[in-house]
Amino acid sequence: MSSLTFKTQGVCSTHIDIETNDGIITSVVFNGGCNGNTKGISALVVGCEITSVIDKLEGIECKGRSTSCPDQFARALRSMIQD
Repeated sequence: MSSLTFKTQGVCSTHIDIETNDGIITSVVFNGGCNGNTKGISALVVGCEITSVIDKLEGIECKGRSTSCPDQFARALRSMIQD
């Protein structure tokens, strides 16, 4: 089991708490951000493979920024598999 608290940059969410087990996401909690959207993302990704979620969420932009909460989540997951 692996866990990470990822400090986000450039988005409304301040950090993301992530837990994984053998490459599968087991828990995600966004702190801050658009409550319904971040809860929705969390509910959809639990049980999914890390690499699959990265492929789907990486590069999504929000409000003209070069990132978003989903993109920050993908970056956090990428950092977990690169370590």
